[in-house]
Amino acid sequence: MSAKPVARTTLKLTVIAVAMFVFAIFVLPPLYDVFCEITGIGGKTAGQYQPGQQVVDTERVVKVQFIATNNASMPWQFSPIEYEVRVHPGASTAVEFYAKNPTSRDMVAQAIPNVSPTNAAEFFHKTECFCFNRQPLKAGEEANLGLVFIIDPDLPAGVNTVTLSYTLFDVTERAAEELAQLGLRTGFY
Repeated sequence: MSAKPVARTTLKLTVIAVAMFVFAIFVLPPLYDVFCEITGIGGKTAGQYQPGQQVVDTERVVKVQFIATNNASMPWQFSPIEYEVRVHPGASTAVEFYAKNPTSRDMVAQAIPNVSPTNAAEFFHKTECFCFNRQPLKAGEEANLGLVFIIDPDLPAGVNTVTLSYTLFDVTERAAEELAQLGLRTGFY
């Protein structure tokens, strides 16, 4: 076999691998958000919740578990400070997640939430969440990221445990591109 067909095949495979990487990092997360919003599946929580007069159900206790994972290309350390809490439905609860950028470059992250079981997602309300905004951290910087939530008292009676998981994505390049398109620059990028 000559070198030309081998080089052509290698080039094709390299292009395919790069295309798959770009798709997984830049295209898949927004498509997932749209899919979950349209279908209502996947445990996606709604945006920021504006609480009204909530009645706290002191007779009931729900265990809320927290999981933090990184996308394959995200090198940060990311974890819940408390792995579970017990709450009364209707009561506002604050927890924190820990993030550290151990790299030598400034980075921006975005957390994507998921709630399970999926029938609990519409009853899990975030009043404040680090996932509402991108999280910039300078090289070597660490931060505690806050979350305030309320479990709706109308949570189905059979649901006694709710798991909130976050996947952290590196959006550094996308954030820099969006700022550049707006003609903005910061000292961060």
